[in-house]
Amino acid sequence: MTTQSSKPTAHAVQLNGVYKRFGSTLAVNGLDLEVPTGTVLALLGPNGAGKTTTVEMCEGFLNADEGTVRVLGLDPATEREKLSPRIGVMLQGGGAYPGARAGEMLRLIAQYSQNPLDPQWLLSTLGLSDAARTPYRRLSGGQQQRLALACALVGRPELVFLDEPTAGLDAQARILVWELIEALRRDGVTVLLTTHMMDEAEYLADHIVIIDHGRVVDSGTPTEITRRGAQGQLQFMAPPGLNLTLLRDALPEGYLTREANAGVYTVEGEITPQVLCTVTAWCAQMNVLTTNLRVEQRTLEDVFLDLTGRELRG
Repeated sequence: MTTQSSKPTAHAVQLNGVYKRFGSTLAVNGLDLEVPTGTVLALLGPNGAGKTTTVEMCEGFLNADEGTVRVLGLDPATEREKLSPRIGVMLQGGGAYPGARAGEMLRLIAQYSQNPLDPQWLLSTLGLSDAARTPYRRLSGGQQQRLALACALVGRPELVFLDEPTAGLDAQARILVWELIEALRRDGVTVLLTTHMMDEAEYLADHIVIIDHGRVVDSGTPTEITRRGAQGQLQFMAPPGLNLTLLRDALPEGYLTREANAGVYTVEGEITPQVLCTVTAWCAQMNVLTTNLRVEQRTLEDVFLDLTGRELRG
């Protein structure tokens, strides 16, 4: 899937000190955000956190009250005509004409592109060939979602905005969408997606940004976020009552060792391959066989709930 040629920039999306208000509600609160070119960034947050508002400012549908927004080096508020042919937008509500047939809708959008993908190929790839002559309003929710994705991709965009791309999809369609997003990354396309599915973000994203109340509360790679703020812990099982003195002496300074329960031992600190080797060497020295050795860490969902709270949002 080859994209339109253009001068590359280090960051496909850059927001600096961006504010957006709706009456007395501050939807986006001094937001800074960067999306490196050719990567997949997942924007996470509870309902009302400012995700959709942020994405709509990047797409040019809303103007920022303060701060700067640059997408592919352009200001979407004033240069939308130049920007539109270079981006693909998958709207949460679909965005298609209710009476238009699926194939007609996709061909119409393709006509606005200089070098579009073959609409028939795209319909086939997304399992929509049999629904090509079906009016949009008669498509199932999953079919509407896949058609929205096709409309976002048919113009060979350099940057794609995906708002909840797998919401309402069955397992097979969800895997297909994941494979398409991975193919986009391989082709150098930048993807900014919003999702409520933590496993989706962790699997697809090179970088994750969690926002709440219109500001960034954490960001990093999936691994960085799940490790940050959590004490590393190695847990293993062995015969109870072992002397841990030799293990403490062998480990670097600052590591804690203890027998948490009878026969359940823990090592707390940064768990590295060297630490694992030290533990297994100690077990060999003690002539014991350790079982159920595992590294504990928080899930992305744990981190998300810790940062944004557990109460329901409207």
